[in-house]
Amino acid sequence: MHRPYHSAPTLLLLAAASLAGCGESSLPPAAGTGPNPTLPPPNQTMLPTVQVAAVQRWTSDSVPAAASGLRAVSFADGLEHPRWLYVLPNGDVLVAESNAPPKGEEVKGEGVKGFFKKMMMKKAGAGTPSANRITLLRDADGDGKAELRRVFIEGVQSPFGMALVGDDLYVAEADAVRRFPYRSGETRIASTGEKLVDLPGGPRNHHWTKSLVASPDGRFLYVGVGSNSDHGENGMAEEKDRAAIWEIERATGRHRIYADGLRNPVGLAFEPGSKQLWAVVNERDELGNDLVPDYLTSVREGGFYGWPYSYYGQHLDPRVKDAAAATRVAQAIVPDYALGSHVAPLGLAFSRPGVLPNEFGNGAFVGEHGSWNRKPPSGYKVVFVPFRDGRPAGEPIDVLTGFLDAEGKAQGRPVGVALDRRGALLVADDVGNRIWWVGPDQRSAGAQ
Repeated sequence: MHRPYHSAPTLLLLAAASLAGCGESSLPPAAGTGPNPTLPPPNQTMLPTVQVAAVQRWTSDSVPAAASGLRAVSFADGLEHPRWLYVLPNGDVLVAESNAPPKGEEVKGEGVKGFFKKMMMKKAGAGTPSANRITLLRDADGDGKAELRRVFIEGVQSPFGMALVGDDLYVAEADAVRRFPYRSGETRIASTGEKLVDLPGGPRNHHWTKSLVASPDGRFLYVGVGSNSDHGENGMAEEKDRAAIWEIERATGRHRIYADGLRNPVGLAFEPGSKQLWAVVNERDELGNDLVPDYLTSVREGGFYGWPYSYYGQHLDPRVKDAAAATRVAQAIVPDYALGSHVAPLGLAFSRPGVLPNEFGNGAFVGEHGSWNRKPPSGYKVVFVPFRDGRPAGEPIDVLTGFLDAEGKAQGRPVGVALDRRGALLVADDVGNRIWWVGPDQRSAGAQ
């Protein structure tokens, strides 16, 4: 039998990484959530803590565990790495089947660390080529299962964010925003679209996902552009116009940095009552099990949120040495609400009155993709953050769990979240290759 060959240094690295952080203590998860999370001292180790959940996908009859009063069913399966969702006005659901674009030749050989990262991605189920398409799903009878599936747009480069304004559908690729013509009810767009604006892209493109949301009046698009590194270790020249939210004038393509210092702002959404822009942000790694909390925050125009110089306001990152640090740290805004360290929040959708129980009527659903830099693991679930008067107000509520099985293997990993036309929750699962529909559990209602 052929056995893969690994050099002695590589084997030593893998062995060391599997042991790294074994003795590190962990705070209770609740300590790292809410408006005032506990922030222990940084804990830098020679090698980062690594615990990657191996993939053991859902069986045909298994589903995530839903909160009391809810049930989860498979809305669509057999997809290729579904990452992001967008619901059209007629109820059709668009799914971006996407993964990272190829690396440039100059960054492919990043040494042993790069090799190790590639192995981790493969183990986590993220090593597949990008399908580079958007698929349309239609649930005409409203039973939580799509009867119709069509390839809607293909040939797009690692698509992610989507937004419809009038008859124009905007798609954020890994390195550009493109505009496509759309007519209500159509199931395929043959046009290749037109480029509205370039976005920071390769060759490294560390955070390639580009989220997208339109302003309530449709005049502007807001795009999340993640950093090109964990904490600026590749040099700040590579971070130009990154770790930021862009504001793009839809009519002209003119753009500016709306807010920055946000390491990886993925989910973007406007809170329905205040019309305020909010974001979920992936913070930096390798400072310990309980640093740095990922967060949900309102986004202030012109605001700076610390990265890479500081975290959670003005807490200095000991690894970053830069002459600009003192001036910028003094400006750093404290985020509104911590979601826990290393939970990797990606999806964000505000609730609205509909078919879900009243406790989910005012707040934000967050898809937590799950940790790789923490023991025990964190995330791997969908939570709901209650709001009152346009602000977070209460502990996060687990909505969908069970993505890790009893052995710690990943049956799935939640990414994008959206509400369907009736107000039920849709969840993209990029490891399970499914979309989950989460709605009221009529069986429990009937039993009362």
